[in-house]
Amino acid sequence: MKKEKKSTPKQTPVEPTPVATAIPAANAQAALVKGSPAAPKKKRKVVSLDKKKARAGWYFILPFVIGLILIYLPIIYDSIKLSFNEIIPVRGGGFTLSFVGFENYNEALFKDPNFYTTLTDGLLQLFIDIPAIVIFSLFMAVMLNQKMIGRAAFRAIFFVPVILSTGLMAEIDAANILQQNMESTEDMSGAQVENSGTQIVSAMEVSALFETMKVGTGLVTTVTNLVNDVYNIINRSGVQLLIFLAGLQSISPHIYEACSIDGATTWETFWKITFPMISPMILVNTVYTVIDSFTGTTNSVMNFIQDAYENGSKTVSSAMAWVYFLIVIVVVAIVSAILSAYIFYQRRD
Repeated sequence: MKKEKKSTPKQTPVEPTPVATAIPAANAQAALVKGSPAAPKKKRKVVSLDKKKARAGWYFILPFVIGLILIYLPIIYDSIKLSFNEIIPVRGGGFTLSFVGFENYNEALFKDPNFYTTLTDGLLQLFIDIPAIVIFSLFMAVMLNQKMIGRAAFRAIFFVPVILSTGLMAEIDAANILQQNMESTEDMSGAQVENSGTQIVSAMEVSALFETMKVGTGLVTTVTNLVNDVYNIINRSGVQLLIFLAGLQSISPHIYEACSIDGATTWETFWKITFPMISPMILVNTVYTVIDSFTGTTNSVMNFIQDAYENGSKTVSSAMAWVYFLIVIVVVAIVSAILSAYIFYQRRD
């Protein structure tokens, strides 16, 4: 007999459930079991250290910014407005302003010879004083950065004139009648002559020193004025000296040790290491000295503008002040552009 073959039923293949659809379904089912959907967690913003420092910096300068907006900006606006107008008194008190355009600027620059002469003489003198102050402060900073006995006392002595030249002490010094009488006396004809007792050297002594070098009288006069003005140079170099000292102390001593091992001399170390590393401070001190010299109380142009405001026309003096302000901005921009091309910035990677 033939055995009958058992017929097996055909099984239909079951399609596998995709993982991408299975996981959300499982999450939805779990959420239904718990009764409420799970809320996503909010990520907390992490503020970087640079942003924290920037925010702290704004907190520190916030009082100045508020004072600039509320106090200085209205004064600046009134000064600009006054320089383009003419004051017309009103009967019964008060005044009105009449717009005259650039007439006040024209009178200040081309019709007033005293302002032009004072401006040019003041600029020429500042071009001599500013390098002298920066070079002197750098030299003294290098000297005071050396290890010596009483170094802190010497640093304090050089910074004392900065404290004495501010506030009440500056007013007392400006009203020193004895010093004014020592600086100038009258001869028999009544003309003012400079007292030789206040001079350190005279032009004849400098001429005798440079006699064999065949130099001109202009250099002799410049050197004489610088030597006799050393008191003012020391008084105006305290802040620059402090900034240079901070820059010198930021240079790693390991660099100087490596130079000493390689056999570099002190002169080579200064020009190859110290001077490039301190060059950013030279830029800062030069800009500071330019602004301080152009706006100081001893500046001849500032005194001339102040006298013109008190005794002359207030509108013309305002125009003089803005002309002088533009000149200061141009000088600062030129100095910054020239020095920035030679500044060395150390990379801190």
